[in-house]
Amino acid sequence: MVEAGRSPNIKIITNAEIKDVSGIAGNFVVKIMRYPRYVDEAKCTGCGVCAQYCPVTIPDPHNQNLSLRKAIDIQYTQAVPSSYSVNPDYCLFLNRKECKQCTRACQTGAINFDQKAEISDFNVGAVIMATGFKECDAANIESYSYKDSPNVVTGLEFERISSASGPYMGKIFRPSDLKKPKKIAFIQCAGSRTQISGKSYCSSVCCKYAVKDAIVALEHEPDLDITIFFIDMRLHGKGFETFYNRAMDSGITFIRSRISEVKPDTNTDDLVVEYVTEDGALHKDIFNLIVLPMALEPHKENYSLAKAAGIELNTHGFFQTGLFNPLTSKREGIYVAGGCKGPMPLPDSVMQASGAAVSAAELLKQSRGTLISEKTFPEEKSFKQEELRIGVFVCNCGKNIGGVVDVIDVKKYAETLPGVVVSTDNVYSCSEDTQVLIKETVINEKLNRVVVASCSPRTHEPLFQTTIREAGLNKCLFEMVNIRDQCSWVHAYEKEEATKKAKDLIRMAVAKARLIQPLAEPVIDIIPKGLIIGGGLAGMTAALSLAKQGFECFLIEKSSKLGGNLRNIHYTLEGEDPKLYLNELIDKVNNHNLINVITEAEVESVNGFVGNFSTLISTGVNNDTNSKNLEHGIIILANGAIAYEPDEYMYGRSDHVILQHVLEERIASGQYIPNKEDSVVMIQCVGSRDDKHPYCSSICCSMAIKNALKIKEINPLTAVFILYRDIRTYGFHEDYYKEARDRGVVFIRYDLKHKPEVTEIDGGVRVTVKDLLINSDIVIDAKILS
Repeated sequence: MVEAGRSPNIKIITNAEIKDVSGIAGNFVVKIMRYPRYVDEAKCTGCGVCAQYCPVTIPDPHNQNLSLRKAIDIQYTQAVPSSYSVNPDYCLFLNRKECKQCTRACQTGAINFDQKAEISDFNVGAVIMATGFKECDAANIESYSYKDSPNVVTGLEFERISSASGPYMGKIFRPSDLKKPKKIAFIQCAGSRTQISGKSYCSSVCCKYAVKDAIVALEHEPDLDITIFFIDMRLHGKGFETFYNRAMDSGITFIRSRISEVKPDTNTDDLVVEYVTEDGALHKDIFNLIVLPMALEPHKENYSLAKAAGIELNTHGFFQTGLFNPLTSKREGIYVAGGCKGPMPLPDSVMQASGAAVSAAELLKQSRGTLISEKTFPEEKSFKQEELRIGVFVCNCGKNIGGVVDVIDVKKYAETLPGVVVSTDNVYSCSEDTQVLIKETVINEKLNRVVVASCSPRTHEPLFQTTIREAGLNKCLFEMVNIRDQCSWVHAYEKEEATKKAKDLIRMAVAKARLIQPLAEPVIDIIPKGLIIGGGLAGMTAALSLAKQGFECFLIEKSSKLGGNLRNIHYTLEGEDPKLYLNELIDKVNNHNLINVITEAEVESVNGFVGNFSTLISTGVNNDTNSKNLEHGIIILANGAIAYEPDEYMYGRSDHVILQHVLEERIASGQYIPNKEDSVVMIQCVGSRDDKHPYCSSICCSMAIKNALKIKEINPLTAVFILYRDIRTYGFHEDYYKEARDRGVVFIRYDLKHKPEVTEIDGGVRVTVKDLLINSDIVIDAKILS
């Protein structure tokens, strides 16, 4: 946020909404209504004196109403812009023409009660919708007693409870009596995956953040007893399955059961939960605090915004995009990214944001750079011959660092190091107010070296370097210490040792800072060409995007033709025609004059550096090979993945045991025509979510349901069984899971202790699986096992 706020090429308009979008792609006129904040952003210094004098105290929405704030306040510490605003619903002057204490307190005259709502027109070439989503109202689920007990909190409320800047300063208390809970329960799928709430979809993120919050709670209070009640744990995506395993190893209890009711105990403020486990046993447990990771739903404003922008919503109220153009709305030039097009985890949202920005850049390539402003910095000061004056800034990073490392002790230690003239501790070093503090400290204390001890330089080093440049220092007179990833995170339960290590890391950084010198950055020419490795869907899409932006590129493919895994897809859950899209995509790639397609090619070596790479490739097959050197500025790896070929379940020994994409090929080509005597069995998580491959492959459950539905479409009497550990049909694919059940597909859960057994029989295979619901083996004679 701070980087966006600082950029001379980003105009941030807050407290506003779009009223109309007229014009055409490349030349839109966007009508924006900006509501008054009653504070002049240009004059407000963010000092907070106005809030100190304001007599009106109101619930704080940022802390989910678990704490109080003033009628004039700033939403949170890192807010951009860092300007205060007046809440017109509670301000005494705006409602009764009384008070104006804030006006008298403000030394810069920033308070302006004469501000009115204003409508402005902005001429833009493209529009990106990234309005996000909101949490479902927990009060609508009466059976969970959210309205009746303050100790039933939502996922967002618990996030604020555990935050260092939250209502309890990072201490985990229950709201009713501010006592530390001993037992906490998370109840998954609160408001989602149910027709009752009208949200039949899976919210995609709830399992992930529940596991995260449970781990964070344990880091705060290692003695907590935490239980997570769930239907399916949906930890799909890179790294999340490992996170799930870490939670189980930490002692968090996972119970597969959908909770129907939470009963408050009026005598103790505790909460009683009765639940049934898979074996049919009824259990009763008492918890001090219950967390409801609520369903995510679209903003109600989506309807008016879609009307204003001339785009469509899907059946759930999210912005509609295409399957093969997932960031494009029906109106050319208007793109959609993130949670406003459907629930999704943070990494997906970030990737989509980048993709939408690139899509807009493709459209606007003719005007690229015409409105760009370069940020100017003061002339760099020379301190080469002066006495060393080092400043050390130690970050709490909320509880990420401060919950483990004794930051105050570390700050005091830093003050004793040679050359250090000032040392401070900050709640969030990346916030705008701390950036101002660092800049002012550099100037006032005449610092000539700066050390920041906080999180990762991968994400934040450029931010701090920009700050010291604004104070007149060369950006290389900066050293960053990662006391989060390399200290507090890896030593979460060794607080004393972590503090000692943080001191060591800072001591080494200060020693290095004593020796660093200002460096000049030479300007070199770059090669404005790209190399894309892999000619599948991702590679071809990337190549077309670069070409549409005016950059030449090389697209190399190992096989003899483009298409990759998309060639193995014959139909989709959504009913789209992948073959038609593939052929159109290949045609566009082959006929674009800026794309050089090289098939039957492999990379031999890569040399050079960013902006100037030299890649040696070999082309041809067998003995007829040639070498070629390609010069380019960037590389995009898009070489895809391959289907795992198992050594179990009779695969490779029986013709009746095939992979899912082979089953799809046989169905699409007519090699397999389902009949009423057939049984088809699909076993999920083969070769994944185990010690060798400790991750979820994300697509397998949806692929199995897609094939199951296609079989049922051809012949409703064909028996289809899906054996699974967790069904991970996240997002809107949950609707297809329900459809499969409705159409008679049988789902049987197994676990790693009772994996299915497969033996060969005449005309097929025999699959034996223990059904955990009835605690008995089920034997299925299948014509096809996939």
